[in-house]
Amino acid sequence: MPEAFGVLLDLVLDPRDTFVTRLTTEALLRRKDRVGLAIVASALAVANPNHSDWIHTATFDVFSVSSEDRDNAMRMCEEMLQAADERVAQGARQLLVVLAEIDPVLRSA
Repeated sequence: MPEAFGVLLDLVLDPRDTFVTRLTTEALLRRKDRVGLAIVASALAVANPNHSDWIHTATFDVFSVSSEDRDNAMRMCEEMLQAADERVAQGARQLLVVLAEIDPVLRSA
C-alpha cells in the first residue's frame, strides 16, 4: 500500500530506537522485492551514520546466505538507479555497494 511507505520509512529511521531500525529493515529486506528495497534505499540515502550501520547490518543478515537472493537484490537496485525519485536512486547506489561486499554462504549452481 502506497500509504505505508512513509510509515515504514519513519520506522527505519526511528530517532529513538535503532533496534526498530534494524528489525524494520530486516523485515522489509526479507520480502525480497522492489517495494522493500525501495523503502530501505530511500532511508539509506538520508540515514545518519548510526542508522546506516544498522541498515548495513540488517542487509548483511538477510543477504549473506544465498547468492541468488543477493544477486536478485543487486539487479533490483540497478533498476532503481533509474528511479524518478532521486532519494531512492541514491540509496540504491549505496545498497549496491553494501550488497557487493557480501560473500554469501550458499552459491547457486
